[in-house]
Amino acid sequence: MDRCEYFKHILQEEMRQLLDEAGKTVSEMTSDNTNFPDPNDRATQESDRSFELRIRDRERRLINKIREALERIDNGTYGICELCGDEISEARLKVRPVTTLCIDCKIEEEKKENHH
Repeated sequence: MDRCEYFKHILQEEMRQLLDEAGKTVSEMTSDNTNFPDPNDRATQESDRSFELRIRDRERRLINKIREALERIDNGTYGICELCGDEISEARLKVRPVTTLCIDCKIEEEKKENHH
């Protein structure tokens, strides 16, 4: 299996898991119509739902990044740093398969963000 096929498989599997989780959340939230008379219980339920939605929003953004990475695989630009054009190391891609920056450019970007 070549490098792109390897990462395509990893990205597709991660997407499948995220979509499964999102489906479960929607199902659970729509089926849980418990109306708690106690205000504390209602507040806890709302807090739990809010937390769950924040997690799902983060996952939604990750799904978009996965789709973009799969597009880069299809168009032959996967694993190429979008700033310097160098190849992104396999070790970095294994840790963060959706990355668009090599480690050197990412470090520079973070330095600039920290100075602002």
